[in-house]
Amino acid sequence: MEGIDSQEILIRLMNQYQNLIFSICLKLTGDYFVAEDLTQETFLAAYNHLEECPKDAEKAWLARIASNKCIDYLRAAARRVVPTEEDEIHSLENPSDEEPLRQVLNSEIMEELRCCCNALSPPYREVAIAHFLEGKNAKEIADGSQTGVNTIKTHIRRARELLKKSYRKELLQE
Repeated sequence: MEGIDSQEILIRLMNQYQNLIFSICLKLTGDYFVAEDLTQETFLAAYNHLEECPKDAEKAWLARIASNKCIDYLRAAARRVVPTEEDEIHSLENPSDEEPLRQVLNSEIMEELRCCCNALSPPYREVAIAHFLEGKNAKEIADGSQTGVNTIKTHIRRARELLKKSYRKELLQE
């Protein structure tokens, strides 16, 4: 590829393979906007390493760069995972070797959660207690209540929303 202007080569590669590279990034990440960014990063990396591009395998070379960019992105995203509210609630239920103040605060929070769960109307009360306080998953709750798993999942989601609202009300009243 020597003798030809690098920018011309990049423009040709982008025109020829932009849709392919974007579709690879979209397939691997599942996020349209991230795929757009990774497509740009792929062509930028290709431009910076044009001398390494095999003359008869441009397509495969670009696809490999794109897949490596996606893998790097997904690895970094996995390190940035933030715990969900559910994870935080379960971690509060099982305090390990925490200092006494933290244990007291955790027990107070759990008691507030218990009160909020008890204030819910049926069937959300039972589901909230089983899920958020006892740590049961939707299948375990469904098995114990002869109710469908999807119905229990809906009840858990609605109970979570109701608990958020009632907990916010308590915080505003204090």
